[in-house]
Amino acid sequence: MNLGTGDRIIRLIGGLGFVMIDYFSNAQWEMILLIIGLWSVLTSTFGYCPFYRLTGISTCPNPIKEVTKVVSEINE
Repeated sequence: MNLGTGDRIIRLIGGLGFVMIDYFSNAQWEMILLIIGLWSVLTSTFGYCPFYRLTGISTCPNPIKEVTKVVSEINE
């Protein structure tokens, strides 16, 4: 997972918005809006974005790293 909760909520709302706009759009824009909307909803659902992975971005807090950091500070 590389998407945080806030990022996932924004993607879900935006993706559903694109799908709704797609429902009312003409055939010329239909596939483009549907693909963008589905991409946003799917990345939100799974919490993983391949583009974030390629660029090294992560908005998801990693609790394992935090626990490791605290344990190493206690051991010092």
